[in-house]
Amino acid sequence: MAKSNLSSSLLDEPVGRRTADKDDMSAASCLLSEDQFLCSICLDDFTDPVSIPCGHNFCKNCISHHWDISERCQCPMCKKVFRMRPELHVNSFISEMVSQFRREQQAAKPGEVPCDICTGTKLKALKSCLVCLASYCQTHLEPHLTASCLKRHQLIDPEENLESRMCMKHNKPLELFCKTDQTCVCMLCSLIDHRTHEFVPLREEYEGPKSELIKTAAEIQQMVQKTRLKIQEIKESVKMSKDAANREKAEGVQVFTALKESVDRRLNELIKEIEDKQESTEKQAEGFIKDLKQEISELMKRSSEVEQISHSKDHLHLLQRFSSLKAAPTTKDWTEVSIHPPSYEGTVVRAVDQLKETLSKDMKKLFEAELKRVQQYAVDVTLDPNTAHPYLILSDDGKQVHCGEEEKDLPDNPERFSEFPIVLGKQSFSSGRFYFEVQVNDKTEWALGVARESVNRKEVMTLSPKNGYWTVGVCENICVAVDDLPVHLPLQSGPQKVGVFVDYEEGLVSFHDVDDVDVIYSFSGFSFTEKLYPFFCPGGNDGGKNSDPLIICPVNQ
Repeated sequence: MAKSNLSSSLLDEPVGRRTADKDDMSAASCLLSEDQFLCSICLDDFTDPVSIPCGHNFCKNCISHHWDISERCQCPMCKKVFRMRPELHVNSFISEMVSQFRREQQAAKPGEVPCDICTGTKLKALKSCLVCLASYCQTHLEPHLTASCLKRHQLIDPEENLESRMCMKHNKPLELFCKTDQTCVCMLCSLIDHRTHEFVPLREEYEGPKSELIKTAAEIQQMVQKTRLKIQEIKESVKMSKDAANREKAEGVQVFTALKESVDRRLNELIKEIEDKQESTEKQAEGFIKDLKQEISELMKRSSEVEQISHSKDHLHLLQRFSSLKAAPTTKDWTEVSIHPPSYEGTVVRAVDQLKETLSKDMKKLFEAELKRVQQYAVDVTLDPNTAHPYLILSDDGKQVHCGEEEKDLPDNPERFSEFPIVLGKQSFSSGRFYFEVQVNDKTEWALGVARESVNRKEVMTLSPKNGYWTVGVCENICVAVDDLPVHLPLQSGPQKVGVFVDYEEGLVSFHDVDDVDVIYSFSGFSFTEKLYPFFCPGGNDGGKNSDPLIICPVNQ
Protein backbone atom coordinates (compact mmCIF):
# COMPACT_ATOMS: atom_id res chain seq x y z
CA MET A 1 0.00 0.00 0.00
CA ALA A 2 1.49 3.34 -1.08
CA LYS A 3 1.86 6.17 1.46
CA SER A 4 2.59 9.88 1.11
CA ASN A 5 6.15 10.97 1.76
CA LEU A 6 5.23 12.79 4.98
CA SER A 7 2.77 10.24 6.33
CA SER A 8 4.85 7.18 5.48
CA SER A 9 7.99 8.63 6.99
CA LEU A 10 6.12 9.45 10.19
CA LEU A 11 4.50 6.04 10.42
CA ASP A 12 7.69 4.11 9.66
CA GLU A 13 9.91 5.93 12.18
CA PRO A 14 10.95 4.01 15.32
CA VAL A 15 9.12 4.84 18.52
CA GLY A 16 12.30 6.10 20.17
CA ARG A 17 12.87 8.60 17.37
CA ARG A 18 9.28 9.83 17.60
CA THR A 19 9.65 10.25 21.35
CA ALA A 20 12.80 12.27 20.85
CA ASP A 21 11.00 14.52 18.36
CA LYS A 22 8.15 15.38 20.72
CA ASP A 23 10.09 18.36 22.01
CA ASP A 24 10.02 19.80 18.49
CA MET A 25 6.26 19.47 18.11
CA SER A 26 5.47 22.66 19.97
CA ALA A 27 7.81 24.71 17.79
CA ALA A 28 6.48 23.02 14.65
CA SER A 29 2.84 23.57 15.55
CA CYS A 30 3.51 27.29 16.03
CA LEU A 31 4.37 27.46 12.34
CA LEU A 32 1.13 25.77 11.25
CA SER A 33 -2.29 27.36 10.84
CA GLU A 34 -5.55 26.14 12.35
CA ASP A 35 -6.82 25.01 8.92
CA GLN A 36 -4.09 22.37 8.77
CA PHE A 37 -5.57 20.63 11.81
CA LEU A 38 -9.15 20.53 10.45
CA CYS A 39 -10.74 17.45 8.93
CA SER A 40 -12.03 18.29 5.44
CA ILE A 41 -15.14 16.16 6.03
CA CYS A 42 -16.43 17.41 9.41
CA LEU A 43 -14.54 20.72 9.22
CA ASP A 44 -13.56 20.36 12.88
CA ASP A 45 -10.34 19.51 14.69
CA PHE A 46 -9.03 16.04 13.94
CA THR A 47 -10.33 13.27 16.20
CA ASP A 48 -8.28 10.06 15.90
CA PRO A 49 -6.59 11.30 12.71
CA VAL A 50 -5.72 8.63 10.12
CA SER A 51 -3.69 8.86 6.91
CA ILE A 52 -4.92 7.07 3.76
CA PRO A 53 -2.55 5.83 0.98
CA CYS A 54 -2.82 9.01 -1.12
CA GLY A 55 -1.41 11.03 1.82
CA HIS A 56 -4.54 12.91 2.94
CA ASN A 57 -5.68 12.89 6.58
CA PHE A 58 -9.18 12.58 8.08
CA CYS A 59 -10.90 11.73 11.33
CA LYS A 60 -11.13 7.95 11.56
CA ASN A 61 -14.93 7.95 12.00
CA CYS A 62 -15.42 10.57 9.26
CA ILE A 63 -13.58 8.63 6.52
CA SER A 64 -15.06 5.32 7.65
CA HIS A 65 -18.61 6.69 7.49
CA HIS A 66 -17.85 8.33 4.14
CA TRP A 67 -16.77 5.02 2.65
CA ASP A 68 -19.72 3.23 4.23
CA ILE A 69 -22.21 5.35 2.34
CA SER A 70 -20.22 5.73 -0.90
CA GLU A 71 -20.42 3.40 -3.87
CA ARG A 72 -16.67 3.61 -4.44
CA CYS A 73 -13.76 3.71 -2.04
CA GLN A 74 -12.03 6.93 -3.00
CA CYS A 75 -10.32 9.92 -1.37
CA PRO A 76 -12.74 12.84 -0.77
CA MET A 77 -9.91 15.28 -1.53
CA CYS A 78 -8.04 14.07 -4.61
CA LYS A 79 -10.72 11.53 -5.75
CA LYS A 80 -8.17 8.73 -6.04
CA VAL A 81 -9.99 5.36 -6.16
CA PHE A 82 -8.77 2.39 -4.11
CA ARG A 83 -9.61 -1.12 -5.33
CA MET A 84 -9.50 -2.41 -1.77
CA ARG A 85 -10.64 -0.48 1.28
CA PRO A 86 -7.45 0.56 3.12
CA GLU A 87 -6.88 -0.53 6.68
CA LEU A 88 -6.96 2.54 8.94
CA HIS A 89 -4.51 3.23 11.75
CA VAL A 90 -4.47 6.35 13.94
CA ASN A 91 -1.53 8.61 13.05
CA SER A 92 -0.11 9.20 16.53
CA PHE A 93 2.18 12.01 15.37
CA ILE A 94 -0.62 14.06 13.83
CA SER A 95 -2.83 13.27 16.83
CA GLU A 96 -0.16 14.61 19.18
CA MET A 97 0.34 17.67 16.97
CA VAL A 98 -3.40 18.37 17.07
CA SER A 99 -3.45 18.03 20.86
CA GLN A 100 -0.43 20.27 21.21
CA PHE A 101 -1.92 22.86 18.84
CA ARG A 102 -5.23 22.75 20.71
CA ARG A 103 -3.44 23.29 24.03
CA GLU A 104 -1.49 26.22 22.61
CA GLN A 105 -4.65 27.74 21.12
CA GLN A 106 -6.33 27.49 24.53
CA ALA A 107 -3.30 28.74 26.45
CA ALA A 108 -3.84 31.93 28.41
CA LYS A 109 -2.51 34.95 26.57
CA PRO A 110 -1.22 38.15 28.19
CA GLY A 111 -4.15 39.91 29.81
CA GLU A 112 -6.21 36.69 30.14
CA VAL A 113 -6.77 34.84 33.43
CA PRO A 114 -4.83 31.52 33.53
CA CYS A 115 -6.07 28.31 35.13
CA ASP A 116 -4.67 27.88 38.65
CA ILE A 117 -4.65 24.08 38.42
CA CYS A 118 -2.85 23.56 35.08
CA THR A 119 0.79 22.53 35.27
CA GLY A 120 3.13 23.34 32.42
CA THR A 121 1.19 25.38 29.85
CA LYS A 122 -1.48 27.39 31.68
CA LEU A 123 -4.77 27.24 29.78
CA LYS A 124 -7.24 30.09 29.67
CA ALA A 125 -9.66 30.05 32.64
CA LEU A 126 -13.39 29.93 31.87
CA LYS A 127 -14.67 30.56 35.41
CA SER A 128 -13.47 31.62 38.84
CA CYS A 129 -14.85 30.19 42.11
CA LEU A 130 -15.51 32.64 44.96
CA VAL A 131 -15.46 29.77 47.48
CA CYS A 132 -12.28 28.05 46.32
CA LEU A 133 -10.69 31.38 45.31
CA ALA A 134 -9.33 29.70 42.20
CA SER A 135 -9.80 29.95 38.44
CA TYR A 136 -10.38 26.91 36.21
CA CYS A 137 -9.97 25.96 32.54
CA GLN A 138 -12.62 23.82 30.83
CA THR A 139 -11.07 20.54 31.98
CA HIS A 140 -10.49 21.54 35.61
CA LEU A 141 -13.90 23.23 35.84
CA GLU A 142 -15.67 19.90 35.25
CA PRO A 143 -15.89 18.90 38.99
CA HIS A 144 -17.71 22.15 39.79
CA LEU A 145 -20.29 21.29 37.16
CA THR A 146 -20.78 17.63 38.14
CA ALA A 147 -19.93 17.12 41.84
CA SER A 148 -22.95 17.88 44.04
CA CYS A 149 -20.81 19.35 46.83
CA LEU A 150 -19.17 21.81 44.42
CA LYS A 151 -22.27 22.81 42.48
CA ARG A 152 -23.25 25.11 45.36
CA HIS A 153 -20.07 27.20 44.90
CA GLN A 154 -20.53 30.62 43.35
CA LEU A 155 -18.89 30.81 39.90
CA ILE A 156 -18.13 34.10 38.16
CA ASP A 157 -16.39 35.17 34.98
CA PRO A 158 -12.64 34.72 35.24
CA GLU A 159 -11.04 37.22 37.61
CA GLU A 160 -7.51 37.71 38.87
CA ASN A 161 -6.77 38.63 42.48
CA LEU A 162 -9.78 36.81 43.85
CA GLU A 163 -8.53 37.66 47.34
CA SER A 164 -9.69 41.24 46.70
CA ARG A 165 -13.28 39.90 46.59
CA MET A 166 -12.97 38.53 50.15
CA CYS A 167 -13.39 40.41 53.40
CA MET A 168 -9.92 40.88 54.88
CA LYS A 169 -11.32 40.66 58.40
CA HIS A 170 -13.76 37.74 58.18
CA ASN A 171 -12.49 35.92 55.09
CA LYS A 172 -16.01 35.90 53.63
CA PRO A 173 -17.17 37.01 50.17
CA LEU A 174 -18.00 40.70 49.84
CA GLU A 175 -21.71 40.49 49.05
CA LEU A 176 -23.26 43.71 50.45
CA PHE A 177 -22.75 47.43 49.97
CA CYS A 178 -22.81 49.67 53.05
CA LYS A 179 -24.49 52.89 51.89
CA THR A 180 -23.53 54.59 55.14
CA ASP A 181 -19.78 54.06 54.73
CA GLN A 182 -19.88 53.67 50.92
CA THR A 183 -17.92 50.43 51.01
CA CYS A 184 -18.34 46.71 50.21
CA VAL A 185 -18.76 44.35 53.20
CA CYS A 186 -19.42 40.69 53.93
CA MET A 187 -22.44 39.24 55.82
CA LEU A 188 -20.54 39.18 59.13
CA CYS A 189 -19.59 42.85 58.73
CA SER A 190 -23.28 43.74 58.42
CA LEU A 191 -24.01 41.90 61.68
CA ILE A 192 -21.03 43.11 63.67
CA ASP A 193 -19.17 46.23 62.57
CA HIS A 194 -21.94 47.84 60.46
CA ARG A 195 -25.07 46.54 62.18
CA THR A 196 -26.69 49.99 62.43
CA HIS A 197 -25.91 50.92 58.84
CA GLU A 198 -28.00 50.78 55.69
CA PHE A 199 -27.19 47.93 53.32
CA VAL A 200 -28.17 46.84 49.83
CA PRO A 201 -27.04 43.84 47.74
CA LEU A 202 -24.05 44.53 45.51
CA ARG A 203 -26.17 43.99 42.38
CA GLU A 204 -28.68 46.66 43.46
CA GLU A 205 -25.95 49.22 44.15
CA TYR A 206 -24.11 48.17 41.01
CA GLU A 207 -26.73 49.53 38.61
CA GLY A 208 -26.21 53.21 39.51
CA PRO A 209 -22.42 53.32 39.15
CA LYS A 210 -22.74 51.12 36.08
CA SER A 211 -25.03 53.68 34.42
CA GLU A 212 -22.65 56.48 35.37
CA LEU A 213 -19.68 54.55 34.00
CA ILE A 214 -21.57 53.86 30.77
CA LYS A 215 -22.27 57.58 30.54
CA THR A 216 -18.62 58.34 31.35
CA ALA A 217 -17.51 55.79 28.75
CA ALA A 218 -19.75 57.46 26.17
CA GLU A 219 -18.31 60.85 27.09
CA ILE A 220 -14.80 59.45 26.85
CA GLN A 221 -15.63 58.00 23.43
CA GLN A 222 -16.87 61.41 22.35
CA MET A 223 -13.64 62.91 23.66
CA VAL A 224 -11.66 60.25 21.82
CA GLN A 225 -13.61 60.95 18.63
CA LYS A 226 -13.14 64.67 19.09
CA THR A 227 -9.43 64.14 19.67
CA ARG A 228 -9.19 61.92 16.60
CA LEU A 229 -10.92 64.59 14.55
CA LYS A 230 -8.46 67.14 15.92
CA ILE A 231 -5.58 64.82 14.97
CA GLN A 232 -7.08 64.48 11.49
CA GLU A 233 -7.48 68.25 11.32
CA ILE A 234 -3.86 68.75 12.33
CA LYS A 235 -2.71 66.16 9.79
CA GLU A 236 -4.75 67.90 7.09
CA SER A 237 -3.21 71.22 8.14
CA VAL A 238 0.26 69.68 7.98
CA LYS A 239 -0.54 68.26 4.53
CA MET A 240 -1.84 71.63 3.33
CA SER A 241 1.24 73.30 4.79
CA LYS A 242 3.51 70.77 3.10
CA ASP A 243 1.72 71.22 -0.23
CA ALA A 244 1.99 75.01 0.13
CA ALA A 245 5.67 74.68 1.04
CA ASN A 246 6.31 72.49 -2.00
CA ARG A 247 4.52 74.98 -4.25
CA GLU A 248 6.46 77.86 -2.71
CA LYS A 249 9.75 75.99 -3.11
CA ALA A 250 8.94 75.17 -6.73
CA GLU A 251 8.07 78.81 -7.40
CA GLY A 252 11.24 79.93 -5.61
CA VAL A 253 13.38 77.54 -7.63
CA GLN A 254 11.73 78.77 -10.83
CA VAL A 255 12.23 82.44 -9.95
CA PHE A 256 15.81 82.11 -8.77
CA THR A 257 16.69 79.86 -11.70
CA ALA A 258 15.42 82.57 -14.04
CA LEU A 259 17.38 85.22 -12.11
CA LYS A 260 20.51 83.06 -12.19
CA GLU A 261 20.08 82.53 -15.92
CA SER A 262 19.76 86.30 -16.40
CA VAL A 263 22.93 86.90 -14.39
CA ASP A 264 24.81 84.14 -16.24
CA ARG A 265 23.59 85.43 -19.62
CA ARG A 266 24.66 89.01 -18.87
CA LEU A 267 28.01 87.79 -17.50
CA ASN A 268 28.62 85.81 -20.68
CA GLU A 269 27.73 88.87 -22.75
CA LEU A 270 30.14 91.00 -20.70
CA ILE A 271 32.97 88.47 -21.08
CA LYS A 272 32.33 88.20 -24.84
CA GLU A 273 32.37 91.99 -25.21
CA ILE A 274 35.72 92.22 -23.40
CA GLU A 275 37.16 89.27 -25.32
CA ASP A 276 35.98 90.74 -28.66
CA LYS A 277 37.79 94.00 -27.88
CA GLN A 278 40.91 92.12 -26.90
CA GLU A 279 40.72 89.95 -30.02
CA SER A 280 40.40 93.05 -32.23
CA THR A 281 43.45 94.59 -30.54
CA GLU A 282 45.46 91.40 -31.02
CA LYS A 283 44.53 91.18 -34.72
CA GLN A 284 45.62 94.81 -35.26
CA ALA A 285 48.92 94.10 -33.52
CA GLU A 286 49.44 90.93 -35.55
CA GLY A 287 48.95 92.95 -38.80
CA PHE A 288 51.52 95.57 -37.71
CA ILE A 289 54.02 92.88 -36.69
CA LYS A 290 53.56 91.11 -40.02
CA ASP A 291 54.29 94.34 -41.93
CA LEU A 292 57.31 95.09 -39.76
CA LYS A 293 58.69 91.62 -40.27
CA GLN A 294 58.27 92.06 -44.04
CA GLU A 295 60.27 95.30 -43.90
CA ILE A 296 63.00 93.60 -41.89
CA SER A 297 63.14 90.84 -44.48
CA GLU A 298 63.54 93.35 -47.31
CA LEU A 299 66.15 95.36 -45.40
CA MET A 300 68.15 92.22 -44.67
CA LYS A 301 68.06 91.32 -48.36
CA ARG A 302 69.33 94.83 -49.38
CA SER A 303 71.98 94.68 -46.66
CA SER A 304 73.23 91.38 -48.04
CA GLU A 305 73.44 92.77 -51.57
CA VAL A 306 75.26 95.92 -50.42
CA GLU A 307 77.68 93.84 -48.38
CA GLN A 308 78.37 91.57 -51.31
CA ILE A 309 78.92 94.40 -53.88
CA SER A 310 81.05 96.39 -51.46
CA HIS A 311 83.58 93.54 -51.36
CA SER A 312 83.52 92.89 -55.13
CA LYS A 313 86.82 93.32 -57.16
CA ASP A 314 84.79 93.68 -60.35
CA HIS A 315 85.11 97.41 -61.02
CA LEU A 316 82.48 97.48 -63.73
CA HIS A 317 79.90 95.53 -61.75
CA LEU A 318 80.33 97.73 -58.63
CA LEU A 319 79.97 100.93 -60.63
CA GLN A 320 76.91 99.63 -62.45
CA ARG A 321 75.10 98.71 -59.19
CA PHE A 322 76.33 101.62 -57.10
CA SER A 323 73.59 104.08 -58.06
CA SER A 324 70.79 101.61 -57.21
CA LEU A 325 72.30 100.42 -53.92
CA LYS A 326 73.80 103.59 -52.46
CA ALA A 327 70.41 104.89 -51.16
CA ALA A 328 68.64 103.09 -48.25
CA PRO A 329 65.36 101.42 -49.28
CA THR A 330 62.12 103.31 -48.73
CA THR A 331 60.19 102.06 -45.63
CA LYS A 332 56.95 102.98 -43.90
CA ASP A 333 57.15 105.63 -41.24
CA TRP A 334 56.23 103.74 -38.05
CA THR A 335 56.82 106.68 -35.73
CA GLU A 336 53.16 107.47 -35.21
CA VAL A 337 52.02 103.87 -35.34
CA SER A 338 51.19 102.26 -31.95
CA ILE A 339 48.77 99.85 -30.30
CA HIS A 340 46.22 101.50 -28.02
CA PRO A 341 44.75 98.99 -25.50
CA PRO A 342 40.94 99.15 -25.54
CA SER A 343 39.26 101.06 -22.77
CA TYR A 344 37.09 98.97 -20.45
CA GLU A 345 36.05 101.93 -18.36
CA GLY A 346 32.37 101.59 -17.44
CA THR A 347 31.97 98.21 -19.17
CA VAL A 348 31.10 96.34 -15.97
CA VAL A 349 28.97 99.22 -14.68
CA ARG A 350 26.95 99.28 -17.91
CA ALA A 351 26.55 95.51 -17.75
CA VAL A 352 25.33 95.74 -14.15
CA ASP A 353 22.89 98.51 -15.10
CA GLN A 354 21.48 96.34 -17.89
CA LEU A 355 21.27 93.41 -15.47
CA LYS A 356 19.43 95.60 -12.95
CA GLU A 357 16.96 96.55 -15.66
CA THR A 358 16.42 92.89 -16.55
CA LEU A 359 16.09 91.88 -12.89
CA SER A 360 13.69 94.77 -12.32
CA LYS A 361 11.43 93.40 -15.04
CA ASP A 362 11.67 89.91 -13.50
CA MET A 363 10.92 91.32 -10.03
CA LYS A 364 7.93 93.13 -11.50
CA LYS A 365 6.55 89.81 -12.72
CA LEU A 366 7.21 88.29 -9.30
CA PHE A 367 5.42 91.14 -7.51
CA GLU A 368 2.50 90.78 -9.92
CA ALA A 369 2.21 87.10 -9.02
CA GLU A 370 2.47 87.92 -5.31
CA LEU A 371 -0.21 90.63 -5.59
CA LYS A 372 -2.58 88.23 -7.37
CA ARG A 373 -1.92 85.65 -4.68
CA VAL A 374 -2.86 87.96 -1.79
CA GLN A 375 -5.81 89.49 -3.66
CA GLN A 376 -7.62 86.17 -3.56
CA TYR A 377 -8.12 86.79 0.20
CA ALA A 378 -10.06 90.03 -0.44
CA VAL A 379 -12.77 90.85 2.14
CA ASP A 380 -15.53 93.44 2.17
CA VAL A 381 -14.62 96.14 4.71
CA THR A 382 -16.88 98.94 5.90
CA LEU A 383 -16.13 101.70 8.40
CA ASP A 384 -17.50 101.57 11.96
CA PRO A 385 -18.99 104.99 12.92
CA ASN A 386 -18.91 104.03 16.62
CA THR A 387 -15.09 104.15 16.51
CA ALA A 388 -14.72 107.33 14.40
CA HIS A 389 -13.05 110.42 15.88
CA PRO A 390 -15.54 113.35 16.09
CA TYR A 391 -13.71 115.29 13.33
CA LEU A 392 -14.10 112.44 10.83
CA ILE A 393 -16.84 112.43 8.19
CA LEU A 394 -17.96 108.99 6.90
CA SER A 395 -19.90 108.33 3.70
CA ASP A 396 -23.34 106.77 3.95
CA ASP A 397 -22.09 103.47 2.50
CA GLY A 398 -19.22 103.31 5.02
CA LYS A 399 -16.58 103.19 2.25
CA GLN A 400 -15.07 106.71 2.48
CA VAL A 401 -13.68 108.88 5.27
CA HIS A 402 -12.10 112.33 5.43
CA CYS A 403 -11.34 114.84 8.14
CA GLY A 404 -13.69 117.82 8.52
CA GLU A 405 -12.97 121.24 10.00
CA GLU A 406 -15.42 121.05 12.88
CA GLU A 407 -15.79 118.55 15.70
CA LYS A 408 -19.16 116.82 15.76
CA ASP A 409 -21.06 116.31 19.00
CA LEU A 410 -20.88 112.53 19.42
CA PRO A 411 -21.19 110.29 22.49
CA ASP A 412 -17.79 109.46 23.98
CA ASN A 413 -18.34 105.70 23.96
CA PRO A 414 -15.40 103.37 24.85
CA GLU A 415 -14.88 102.32 21.21
CA ARG A 416 -14.39 105.89 19.91
CA PHE A 417 -10.94 107.40 19.28
CA SER A 418 -10.66 110.81 20.92
CA GLU A 419 -7.04 111.94 20.25
CA PHE A 420 -6.28 110.91 16.63
CA PRO A 421 -8.49 111.15 13.50
CA ILE A 422 -8.86 107.36 13.39
CA VAL A 423 -11.67 105.00 12.45
CA LEU A 424 -11.69 101.18 12.43
CA GLY A 425 -13.49 98.75 10.19
CA LYS A 426 -16.59 96.96 11.46
CA GLN A 427 -15.16 93.57 10.57
CA SER A 428 -12.72 91.83 12.92
CA PHE A 429 -10.38 88.93 12.16
CA SER A 430 -8.89 86.40 14.57
CA SER A 431 -7.61 83.75 12.16
CA GLY A 432 -6.75 83.09 8.54
CA ARG A 433 -5.82 85.66 5.90
CA PHE A 434 -7.54 88.82 4.66
CA TYR A 435 -6.84 91.65 2.21
CA PHE A 436 -8.37 95.01 1.34
CA GLU A 437 -7.45 97.98 -0.88
CA VAL A 438 -7.72 101.72 -0.22
CA GLN A 439 -7.45 104.59 -2.69
CA VAL A 440 -5.25 107.34 -1.18
CA ASN A 441 -4.65 109.40 -4.37
CA ASP A 442 -2.54 112.49 -3.70
CA LYS A 443 -3.36 113.05 -0.03
CA THR A 444 -0.53 114.76 1.85
CA GLU A 445 -1.12 112.83 5.07
CA TRP A 446 -2.67 109.43 5.77
CA ALA A 447 -2.07 106.09 7.52
CA LEU A 448 -3.45 102.57 6.92
CA GLY A 449 -3.08 99.15 8.44
CA VAL A 450 -4.58 97.04 11.23
CA ALA A 451 -5.05 97.58 14.94
CA ARG A 452 -5.46 95.28 17.94
CA GLU A 453 -8.89 95.31 19.61
CA SER A 454 -7.44 96.41 22.96
CA VAL A 455 -5.58 99.53 21.72
CA ASN A 456 -5.83 102.62 23.89
CA ARG A 457 -8.31 104.90 22.12
CA LYS A 458 -8.28 107.80 24.55
CA GLU A 459 -4.59 108.76 24.81
CA VAL A 460 -1.86 110.06 22.50
CA MET A 461 0.65 107.33 21.60
CA THR A 462 2.88 106.13 18.76
CA LEU A 463 1.08 104.00 16.20
CA SER A 464 3.65 101.18 16.55
CA PRO A 465 3.35 97.39 16.94
CA LYS A 466 4.19 97.51 20.66
CA ASN A 467 1.09 99.70 21.10
CA GLY A 468 -1.05 97.44 18.93
CA TYR A 469 -0.78 99.14 15.52
CA TRP A 470 0.77 97.90 12.27
CA THR A 471 0.65 100.87 9.90
CA VAL A 472 2.21 102.54 6.87
CA GLY A 473 1.51 106.15 5.93
CA VAL A 474 2.60 109.44 4.38
CA CYS A 475 3.56 112.51 6.38
CA GLU A 476 5.12 115.64 4.86
CA ASN A 477 5.48 113.81 1.54
CA ILE A 478 7.59 111.08 3.13
CA CYS A 479 6.33 107.49 3.16
CA VAL A 480 6.96 105.90 6.57
CA ALA A 481 6.41 102.49 8.14
CA VAL A 482 5.87 102.90 11.87
CA ASP A 483 7.88 99.99 13.29
CA ASP A 484 9.67 100.07 16.66
CA LEU A 485 11.43 103.02 15.01
CA PRO A 486 10.04 104.90 11.99
CA VAL A 487 11.35 103.44 8.70
CA HIS A 488 11.58 105.89 5.78
CA LEU A 489 10.59 104.07 2.60
CA PRO A 490 12.57 105.04 -0.55
CA LEU A 491 9.62 105.26 -2.92
CA GLN A 492 9.99 107.30 -6.11
CA SER A 493 6.47 108.64 -5.67
CA GLY A 494 3.69 108.16 -3.17
CA PRO A 495 1.35 105.23 -3.90
CA GLN A 496 -2.12 105.99 -5.24
CA LYS A 497 -3.78 102.75 -4.17
CA VAL A 498 -2.57 100.66 -1.22
CA GLY A 499 -3.35 97.00 -0.55
CA VAL A 500 -3.20 95.67 3.02
CA PHE A 501 -2.66 91.91 3.53
CA VAL A 502 -2.69 90.04 6.87
CA ASP A 503 -1.77 86.42 7.60
CA TYR A 504 -2.94 86.00 11.20
CA GLU A 505 -1.24 82.67 11.95
CA GLU A 506 2.05 83.74 10.34
CA GLY A 507 2.06 87.09 12.17
CA LEU A 508 2.48 88.95 8.87
CA VAL A 509 1.15 92.37 7.77
CA SER A 510 2.28 93.53 4.31
CA PHE A 511 1.48 96.66 2.28
CA HIS A 512 1.37 96.72 -1.52
CA ASP A 513 1.49 99.50 -4.11
CA VAL A 514 -1.34 98.20 -6.31
CA ASP A 515 -0.69 100.43 -9.35
CA ASP A 516 3.11 100.06 -9.46
CA VAL A 517 2.85 96.39 -8.38
CA ASP A 518 5.42 96.63 -5.62
CA VAL A 519 5.74 95.70 -1.94
CA ILE A 520 5.85 98.85 0.17
CA TYR A 521 6.71 97.25 3.54
CA SER A 522 6.14 94.06 5.56
CA PHE A 523 5.82 93.50 9.30
CA SER A 524 6.62 89.85 10.12
CA GLY A 525 7.32 87.49 13.01
CA PHE A 526 4.50 88.70 15.27
CA SER A 527 2.24 86.53 17.41
CA PHE A 528 -1.34 87.74 17.21
CA THR A 529 -3.65 86.74 20.07
CA GLU A 530 -6.47 89.30 19.79
CA LYS A 531 -8.95 90.35 17.16
CA LEU A 532 -7.51 92.62 14.47
CA TYR A 533 -9.48 95.47 12.85
CA PRO A 534 -8.75 97.35 9.63
CA PHE A 535 -7.29 100.77 10.55
CA PHE A 536 -7.82 104.10 8.73
CA CYS A 537 -6.41 107.54 9.46
CA PRO A 538 -7.10 110.18 6.75
CA GLY A 539 -4.93 112.76 8.55
CA GLY A 540 -5.89 116.32 9.47
CA ASN A 541 -7.83 118.59 7.10
CA ASP A 542 -4.92 121.08 6.90
CA GLY A 543 -7.15 123.95 5.76
CA GLY A 544 -8.59 121.91 2.94
CA LYS A 545 -5.20 120.82 1.54
CA ASN A 546 -5.77 117.26 2.80
CA SER A 547 -9.54 117.07 2.51
CA ASP A 548 -9.64 114.21 -0.02
CA PRO A 549 -11.12 111.01 1.42
CA LEU A 550 -9.61 107.60 1.93
CA ILE A 551 -11.73 105.29 -0.25
CA ILE A 552 -12.17 101.55 0.38
CA CYS A 553 -12.41 100.22 -3.16
CA PRO A 554 -13.32 96.85 -4.69
CA VAL A 555 -10.43 94.48 -5.41
CA ASN A 556 -9.94 93.94 -9.14
CA GLN A 557 -7.52 91.09 -9.69
